[in-house]
Amino acid sequence: MISATEITKKYGDKQVLNIEEITIPSGQSFGLVGNNGAGKTTFFNLILDLIQPTTGKIKNKEVDVRHNEDWKNFTSAYLDESFLIGYLKPEEYFEFIAKLRNVNDADLQNALMQYEELFNGEILGQKKFLRDLSKGNQKKVGIVGALIGQPEVIVLDEPFANLDPTTQIKLKKLLKELNQTTNSTLLISSHDLGHITEVCDRIVVLEKGEVTKDLKTSEETLKELEIFFSS
Repeated sequence: MISATEITKKYGDKQVLNIEEITIPSGQSFGLVGNNGAGKTTFFNLILDLIQPTTGKIKNKEVDVRHNEDWKNFTSAYLDESFLIGYLKPEEYFEFIAKLRNVNDADLQNALMQYEELFNGEILGQKKFLRDLSKGNQKKVGIVGALIGQPEVIVLDEPFANLDPTTQIKLKKLLKELNQTTNSTLLISSHDLGHITEVCDRIVVLEKGEVTKDLKTSEETLKELEIFFSS
């Protein structure tokens, strides 16, 4: 589904990413971990063509993301609050996203009902603009917005950050069910090693912009990651 080949990214003389090759097959739940500055968000920005690589090529479903925008028809993402529209209310934002993805109102309302547990009565019907919501509730809106229309590729950067423990558990359950019941390719970065190893089939570790581990998730993965980051 997604391939990154000979990717580098430099800012001046500083190289922040150097990836020889990463291939993410269709339907995989792919986790990206690393310390601050490891290059996780940079990699996701490259996949979404928000920045351009210094060298290399990224393809999404055989579409070169730099030279063809067809990948946008089946890809969604939520990286941070800049993806939101602050002067809209949550309902208006979801309607806007639905129109972009050709989802009719009835299907949108049915979809939103699936996320009532995650919303916890704090999102819909509150008559608040997105800019006035807490960071955690903004995160809920952004993530659900990324799921509208059943996109084939979903990219989430630090989805568990700013969420309270109860909501983290609900989100983890939601993402695991999404992976099990659809063929969506899920890309997640996180500092929470426990959550990401529970949700993802595969974990890639970035360190100083380079791949240092590429693990198929097993019962030993969390322990292996904890040892790696504590050494």
